[in-house]
Amino acid sequence: MNEKPQIELFDNPREERDYTITIRCPEFTSVCPKTGQPDFGEIVIEYCPDKKCIELKSLKYYMQSYRNEGIFYEALTNEILDDLSCICEPRWMKVTSKFTPRGGISTDVVVNYKAAK
Repeated sequence: MNEKPQIELFDNPREERDYTITIRCPEFTSVCPKTGQPDFGEIVIEYCPDKKCIELKSLKYYMQSYRNEGIFYEALTNEILDDLSCICEPRWMKVTSKFTPRGGISTDVVVNYKAAK
């Protein structure tokens, strides 16, 4: 993948509290690396922030950078989790990709991250 847009962060306003942020990207697109055809789906990001939260406009540009990227669902979902958990260092994070059916088969991929204590 080419250079990814930088994801911006902001200070967690309630660092002392555990709470969950859920972000939905319902119009996600990437490209099938086998056929070159577009893949359509939804990416759901759930996380408990520690010191920093993800700024949504920069996340939107990051997600849009996959529009022309040929990548399998499994690699894509793990890459998003790796990138986001590395940048914002949450207490935990879960990324779910839910792709629309193709040939009568739909695919969901779920990956998790938990900070070491």
